[in-house]
Amino acid sequence: MKEILFATDFSERSDRALRRAILIAKVTGARLTLLHVIDDDRPRRIVDGERDSAEQLLNEQAHTLATVDGITSRAQIMMAAPAAGLAKASENSAYDLLILGQHRRQLIRDAFVGTTAERTIRQVKVPVLMVSGSPVGAYRHVLVATDLSHGSRDAAEKSTRLGLGAGAQTTLLHVFLAPALRLTMGHTLSAGARNDILYDERKNALRGLSSFAQSLSLNRPELAVRHEDTTTAQEILTAADESGADLIVVASQSKGGVERFLLGSVTEKVLAESSVDVLVIPPSPAGGSEDVLPDV
Repeated sequence: MKEILFATDFSERSDRALRRAILIAKVTGARLTLLHVIDDDRPRRIVDGERDSAEQLLNEQAHTLATVDGITSRAQIMMAAPAAGLAKASENSAYDLLILGQHRRQLIRDAFVGTTAERTIRQVKVPVLMVSGSPVGAYRHVLVATDLSHGSRDAAEKSTRLGLGAGAQTTLLHVFLAPALRLTMGHTLSAGARNDILYDERKNALRGLSSFAQSLSLNRPELAVRHEDTTTAQEILTAADESGADLIVVASQSKGGVERFLLGSVTEKVLAESSVDVLVIPPSPAGGSEDVLPDV
């Protein structure tokens, strides 16, 4: 990894994300670009005042990174709506990773358009690390969620190449469905019949996950399968909590339009509710609709 784009709004959440960016840069030797996006759809005097303050703060951060942490960095300010500005800045093909903090949620607005983080991830073409936890060192346990598609295989390989989980324990998780239990008469099945169905589906899921794991360059990951008893996103979060994972890796979504707007995605729900860091890997340019985690 050579170049990291770090987005900051100078909040405490961004400060946590900066600490994670520093840890990653020290290990990889990557250079940091410190980016602040200013919403320019406001009165000029307000925009100019914020720009002057942002320039000072960014330069102070860059100086501290150089003198205290020994990290090379540069400051950048963009004038745009936050998500659009981050997407525009990340178009630079030199960036290997975009890091940002968990953004404050505004319930009414987010119900319709999502957080800045979620809107950014819809648009960018580079991996995005959203920092939610308090960085205390290298990642210890990485949970990689997969739906066994070519897209999720690509995401797992890309996350490995980034090296964020180097030396960490890795769990490869697949959340499986049990279609027979969702049929109209599924609720009439006896407990024994339901258990038999789940046993067979779990066995098939583990067999598929084992085959999938053999196609990856992951170093002896632990394999885990869970039935989608709640939602895929919730099962991922529960698995992360139960295993003590401090980083979740998911593929981003490629669907668009009304369906996605109304239903949301597994990835966005994991982002919204995770208490640990989430690494989102976008699909390759040639990827298709199969290259995503399923919608809930």
